[in-house]
Amino acid sequence: MKTALPLVVLLVLLSACSKDAPSTPPADIRSVRAEQVGLHGAQGSTRYSGEVRARYETDLAFRVTGRVQTRAVEAGTLVKSGQLIATLDPADYALASTAAQAQRVAAEAEARLAQQDLQRYTALRAQNFISQAELDRRESVSQAAQARARELRAEASRQGNQQAYTRLTAPYAGVVTATRVEAGQVVAAGQPVASLARTGEREVRIDVPENALDDLRAARTLKVRLWSAPDATYVGRLREVSPMADATSRTFSARVSIADADAAVKLGMTATVEVDSESAPSLSVAQSALFKVDGQPQVWVVEQKSGKVAARSVQLGALAGERVAIVSGVAAGEWVVTAGVHKLAPGQQVRVLTPAQP
Repeated sequence: MKTALPLVVLLVLLSACSKDAPSTPPADIRSVRAEQVGLHGAQGSTRYSGEVRARYETDLAFRVTGRVQTRAVEAGTLVKSGQLIATLDPADYALASTAAQAQRVAAEAEARLAQQDLQRYTALRAQNFISQAELDRRESVSQAAQARARELRAEASRQGNQQAYTRLTAPYAGVVTATRVEAGQVVAAGQPVASLARTGEREVRIDVPENALDDLRAARTLKVRLWSAPDATYVGRLREVSPMADATSRTFSARVSIADADAAVKLGMTATVEVDSESAPSLSVAQSALFKVDGQPQVWVVEQKSGKVAARSVQLGALAGERVAIVSGVAAGEWVVTAGVHKLAPGQQVRVLTPAQP
């Protein structure tokens, strides 16, 4: 037993010496996605909701005061040019027209009598039976009678027009979009009775903020889509922009004409106007590449030789979709991390996966 114990100890020591020495732990290399900073033109679109309106829409009203006798249309009625819209009680205007006509007849009779007297007095003056002063007086009477006849003739014509104004007719073909009076109601001259939208061109009225007016005016294409048919696209054209902002919303009203409107485009429908815009090329990165330190936006820049990352402060420009413009901080050609930015530390070794295409 005493002889075997040293032998066992020797075998244990030899076994320990034969084991490999512990190796150095591997470096912490993180896999990240990165992209190369370059010039990109920002493309985007802005959508505005609006209402389909007629190119021409008129509020119809009587030109005289009176009580509504009949209303011949309802909202949605299709009318032709000259078709009756409503009438007023014409009794008072008929009486006034009759009185004016009677005064006209009397004045014309007096004018004829004065003219005949002038002819007789002219003949008497030629024979020197009356003085020149008397002839002049007769000429004045005749001229006054003629003027009075012309005055009452015009008044009779005006009263006839007033009577005709008790009938309100459509000035053009279109559709009645609203009615505002009922039979028996007393209306004033110029008070809207109905609204008429002309058949033909359709457009969308939208409200645009002041900081988007330049983009709207410079847009190369305007696309109009109806909420009822989102798959159909119509070509739009900016027709007008209000010169003043709305006092409440501080937006500018704009009208976009629908060039190829069909029967599916109906008045009052809700539509969307899409404005495509494209800015000049500028340096940009994906928004996922950004993180903040003490409120300052930064990106991780990958050193190509060492494969290590370094934080770099950047100054941001305008947002465009999922990208943001870079004013300063990085240069074209540098690589920035776009995924995994919150798991990195300064000087950390990284392995760049397949670059994400911007």
